[in-house]
Amino acid sequence: MTRTKTLIAAALATAIGSAAFAAPASAGGSISFNIAPKNAKEEQAMKTGLAIYGIVNAVKGGSIKQLGNNNAAGLAQFGSGNFGVVHQEGSGHNGTLTQNGNGNSYGVFQFGKNTNAHAVQNGNGGTGATFAFGW
Repeated sequence: MTRTKTLIAAALATAIGSAAFAAPASAGGSISFNIAPKNAKEEQAMKTGLAIYGIVNAVKGGSIKQLGNNNAAGLAQFGSGNFGVVHQEGSGHNGTLTQNGNGNSYGVFQFGKNTNAHAVQNGNGGTGATFAFGW
């Protein structure tokens, strides 16, 4: 029985793999992921990383940095002590960050082309980042 299951699994994997090679190439796409700290140590590390980004780019409370063409970005902060970044490299990106509360830190980073990334932080002392890559 185990041998039969193994053969079926191998045949299925081969069929799926062959179909992937036979399919036409995708004209475009994107992938994105969000990062949120799980504990105080990770949160401090992420805040430190965002602070270093701010120092290197001479950012105090918030920044939009765009390198490329046809990008759209927005940053809205309601509260005090927030740090927010929308950083776009490439073309055709659409990204926003809204922070509601105090002492929040967040970065939206987009690379490649044609990505959409939007983040909202509510509350106090939150930290996170979104990375989007498009092709």
